[in-house]
Amino acid sequence: MKYRRVKQPKISDVIMEELESMILEGSLKPGQKLPSERELSKQFEVSRPSLREAVQKLVAKGLLTSRQGGGTYVSDTLDGGYADPLLTLFSSHPEAQADLLEFRHALEGVAAYYAALRSTESDRRAIQKIYDELEGYHEAKAFEQEVKADVEFHLRIAEASHNVVLLHTMRALLGLVEKNIMNNLEQAYPQRGHRSKIHGQHKVLMDAIFDGKPEQARQAAYDHLVYVEEVVSDYGKEEARQERSRRRSELNK
Repeated sequence: MKYRRVKQPKISDVIMEELESMILEGSLKPGQKLPSERELSKQFEVSRPSLREAVQKLVAKGLLTSRQGGGTYVSDTLDGGYADPLLTLFSSHPEAQADLLEFRHALEGVAAYYAALRSTESDRRAIQKIYDELEGYHEAKAFEQEVKADVEFHLRIAEASHNVVLLHTMRALLGLVEKNIMNNLEQAYPQRGHRSKIHGQHKVLMDAIFDGKPEQARQAAYDHLVYVEEVVSDYGKEEARQERSRRRSELNK
């Protein structure tokens, strides 16, 4: 029997695979600056030339970008999501916004389910931190910061699912989801009682994840989005009634 020669992997390839894994799992985020070459080589316990070779390979792959005198960064394009023209198109069509809410049912329900099963103590601290920030913006009625914190809250849950495909799908949709949440809250918040109800639903979702109850977490995500759909639908009907009233007033002048 003839045996194949076992090749020792190059150190630079091992480093490259480790950095790729960190990007894939979300430990290294789009736009994030990497530690210095000296610090990274110390952490990986490898030579600086091997590390430099690994970084150059990842730059060639488009996963990292090097800036002259400014260090090395995870590529921003990994967080590009939908192109701006398509984002504008989605944003301007109410039926597309409704479709996005339906898609969020599937995406965020699964994220909540697996976050309840798999979240670590570190994940739960991150979720709690952004939830506290969200509540602070809510109390201060700082609307734009509240919207961004709302998006981050759902993203932290996606990270806690420890499913890299789900996480990067969520990240690719971030701009679209942020616009969707902003539109929804602009319609919901002026209506009495909806603001506190929505924030209470965030707490129910977080508690189910922290208690390790996946089915309850998925149901909480579902209930939250169903409620938002109903509020937005009611708002649309009210807008239509107001428009009809305005038209009648114009005709009767």
